[in-house]
Amino acid sequence: MRVHTRWSPLPPPGRLRTLALATLANTVGSGLWLAGAPLYLTRDVGLSPASVGLGLTLAGLLGLTAAVPLGGLADRRDPRTLRALVQLLQAAVAGAYLLVASFPAFLVVAVLDALLTAGNLAVRAALVAAVGGPEGRVHAFATLRAVANLGIALGAGLAGFALAADTHLAYQVLVVGNATTYLVSAALLMRLPGYPPTATPARPATSGRARALRDPPFLAVSGASAVLALHATVLTLVVPLWTVSRTGAPPAVVSAVLLVNTSLTVLLAVRLARGADTAVPAAAAMRRAGLVLAMAMLLYSATTGRPAGPATGLLLLATAVYTVGDLWHSTAGAGLAYGLAAPESIGAYQGVDGLLAGLARAVGPALLTWAVLDGGVTGWCGVAALFAAVGLLVPALTRWAVASRDRRAASGSGGHVAHRPASL
Repeated sequence: MRVHTRWSPLPPPGRLRTLALATLANTVGSGLWLAGAPLYLTRDVGLSPASVGLGLTLAGLLGLTAAVPLGGLADRRDPRTLRALVQLLQAAVAGAYLLVASFPAFLVVAVLDALLTAGNLAVRAALVAAVGGPEGRVHAFATLRAVANLGIALGAGLAGFALAADTHLAYQVLVVGNATTYLVSAALLMRLPGYPPTATPARPATSGRARALRDPPFLAVSGASAVLALHATVLTLVVPLWTVSRTGAPPAVVSAVLLVNTSLTVLLAVRLARGADTAVPAAAAMRRAGLVLAMAMLLYSATTGRPAGPATGLLLLATAVYTVGDLWHSTAGAGLAYGLAAPESIGAYQGVDGLLAGLARAVGPALLTWAVLDGGVTGWCGVAALFAAVGLLVPALTRWAVASRDRRAASGSGGHVAHRPASL
């Protein structure tokens, strides 16, 4: 078993294995759709690229509004059943893309898709906390991150067959395949035991959401993590555009860059998650993440004007460094979001954390393309300085949040809450 867990992202048999298989099914569909949606919507449906971009941007912003309410609902309902229900709805919405024939119809389906996606992420965070328990939830999060990257890579590879065929039937099969993965994932989730909410003192239904939104120390830490989350735009948008416009590297290097990131994520996600289970060590990991991400930005800037060989080598090296920072950031962010949350409002706090990260993802493309593609090396250095400064600030913000949490606990405001089972 030790050899298996060393080389496979899937955990040993148990509850986390079941959740990982559900995640694998779900993310195979994500890979299918991410790779195939742009061509399906433009070449088969007939929408313009500009309208697709506008629709996805509007849908993404509106979708963020679902994260906090559904996260709060996961605190009051069984997150396993709630997530399975959300995925059944996602299957229906994913299939509805077959009916899209105009921009208004596309916008309606895209908004529903984004609402369910944002809500699903918040509910997933509550379910991961229930399955992993206080001692294992960050490890579970890292495991699922590795599995998700594997699933997306597999799905993107399968989408290549539809894209190569470039026919109406092939695109229809791609859409149906994406919808089917939600059904498979929901069925696997129902193999988990239920996690009914632990009894808590009566309180208004909105108190968990209100408490998370009115917790300044938590918002400060989560906001700092969201600023670092801007790095996702660097890899998926800025680096490809930079590679083809400012370096001598061939366009095919963009695929190699993404392959390096995906492969290292699958191999290293669980290893780099160690030691980030509670708030204080997670803050130290976030500091490392900020500094390492800053180093990666400087390495990317060094590719300016270089010929193919040196530019390619630097791009791959920068991506390897970037991936380490990315993994430290994601696991540290999970450790902080779980560790600083009120125990009875895990889902609501994860929803708020997801809302802030989603806002960063929404502004990231415009902000970073302006800063880097217009600013050149100066822009890269500015982004590096931002990441380093935010990473260095997180430990102090975390100490403030921990002190605030301890004061609430001492005053008895949080009430007594029994933990859910931690068995995997």
